Amino acid sequence: MVLGIRSQAVAQTDEDFNNELSYGINFNSNGGLIGGLFIRSSYFKKDRLYRFGAIEIVEVKHPKENRWYSVNTGDFFIYGKQNYLFVVRPQYGMEYILFRKAAESGVQVNAVGAIGPSLGLQVPYYIRYNYSQSGFEDIRTEQYNPVIHGDRNSIYGSANVFTGLGETRLTPGLHFKAGLSFEYGRYRESVTGIEVGFLVEHYFKRPVIIPDAQNFNTFPSVYLNIYYGTRK
Repeated sequence: MVLGIRSQAVAQTDEDFNNELSYGINFNSNGGLIGGLFIRSSYFKKDRLYRFGAIEIVEVKHPKENRWYSVNTGDFFIYGKQNYLFVVRPQYGMEYILFRKAAESGVQVNAVGAIGPSLGLQVPYYIRYNYSQSGFEDIRTEQYNPVIHGDRNSIYGSANVFTGLGETRLTPGLHFKAGLSFEYGRYRESVTGIEVGFLVEHYFKRPVIIPDAQNFNTFPSVYLNIYYGTRK
């Protein structure tokens, strides 16, 4: 027991930390202005190597999504969209220090890799559609259906995402990501950084976002994470 403690103390240098809790925002090529949010907890494994668990929550958009505005109300909608696709990604990964920074300042470069399940949540996309005839107003909030809602000018806008939340369908899958992180920080107790890399995600059943366009099982993307963390 004494030998085990001693060997760990030798392996862990003054620049290493026992654990780190970080959180931040995600930007990716399959998302909108902001892709989502994440939180991560890292633990010391051995010299230069850390393991971590993380969870990301992002929205995946179809490449054919285009924003339109109703000529009647001025409200926007995504024509042809039938479902949102939100994804919860639990992750297990490793982080290896490629270049250390000085104890109190500088930039540290790490290689990052992670894998985990992708819990795709298909939330119905609701629009406000005008069925009015002969002067009688009849505007209904319904999930977009290409058979029924073919007249673009009769769409008065989209409802908020919470409208279809109770009808969410789960679409499971897997994902893998790899990247580089660049950490900045004047103090060893905290860290600020960015992480850039690529992610590949595959679903066992094809999620339908826009029914009249080609939908995919696999979503490759590049991403940028901006994060802040505290260390012990």
